[in-house]
Amino acid sequence: MPSAVVLIVGLDLSLLGTRSQILQSARYMVASASSVKEVVDRFQAGDFDLIILCHSMPTKDREPLTCLVAASDSLTAVVSIAKTSSQHDAFPTATLDKNDTNEFLANLREILRKGWSDAVVNQPDRCGGLIDKDGYV
Repeated sequence: MPSAVVLIVGLDLSLLGTRSQILQSARYMVASASSVKEVVDRFQAGDFDLIILCHSMPTKDREPLTCLVAASDSLTAVVSIAKTSSQHDAFPTATLDKNDTNEFLANLREILRKGWSDAVVNQPDRCGGLIDKDGYV
């Protein structure tokens, strides 16, 4: 399987480092970001197959970032990592449990195999007010 390019996002630098190592060991090419501005800049300058939003990134930041990706007509999938099994964001391609590494990697492979869901793209009104007219969070 060719390497996918992943942008992993979160505020906990230690956790970002650990998750980056796990992804790299599974042969993903990994970039990381720890602020909304850094995510926007990297996304707009890069070509990512997948963006992983860590549970350490506040929901108020995760949802507009997901909408930004969808509004860009990108084929990039967005995955949100849930802190608990009851925590789910409104807009990502998938919400995954943070606890089981093997299941997490298997889910990522399946998401990449299927490609970006058009659920957000086909419902732009759900993102209204979360990004401005120029596509910024």
